Amino acid sequence: MKNTSAKPRTRIQEKNRARVQEAALEVFSQHGFRGATLDQIAEAAGLSKPNLLYYFASKEDIHVTLLEGLVDTWVAPLRDLNPGGEPQVELLKYVQRKLQMSRDFPRESRLFAQEIVQGAPRIADGLSTDLKALVDEKAVVIAAWADAGRIAPVDPHHLIFSIWALTQHYADFDVQVRAVLGPARDPLLEAEVFLTTLFTRLLTP
Repeated sequence: MKNTSAKPRTRIQEKNRARVQEAALEVFSQHGFRGATLDQIAEAAGLSKPNLLYYFASKEDIHVTLLEGLVDTWVAPLRDLNPGGEPQVELLKYVQRKLQMSRDFPRESRLFAQEIVQGAPRIADGLSTDLKALVDEKAVVIAAWADAGRIAPVDPHHLIFSIWALTQHYADFDVQVRAVLGPARDPLLEAEVFLTTLFTRLLTP
């Protein structure tokens, strides 16, 4: 139950919490939850460890706070898929937004991927309830588009999984992608062209 008697945070408290979260995001994305320490996070935030613990009770508290905010951000493009829109336009827009998120939020993507690889111990409940409900809802929309002949027949769940895999890869495996392509090429710019062509061909009836 939410504690309604809790005092609102001051501007300085909010600023320092955000400072800790930004530092923790960098540390977690590099070292993972298990490899990260409160000392590393405090140092990156420019705070003492006792000062950090004034704002967050534990390393897990910081991690869960980051993940909860991240999940909301991560599912927003899927939530915005418009049942009344043009199917191919809506799905290609979703691919493009996911690629843009890989460009803008690579650390967040790696943080989420690490949590999933470890079995999602801190967000498993949300994955099997809120995320599942949203994916199932949009899968019904995609299936209806296919049944109406507006896109090619496709398994809607696996289409969504494929979009996740083919877009988030560029954030999660950025070092590998750039090592293969070399410094002169822009992986995400090229990926947008390639994936637009790929999904257009896949979805065209």
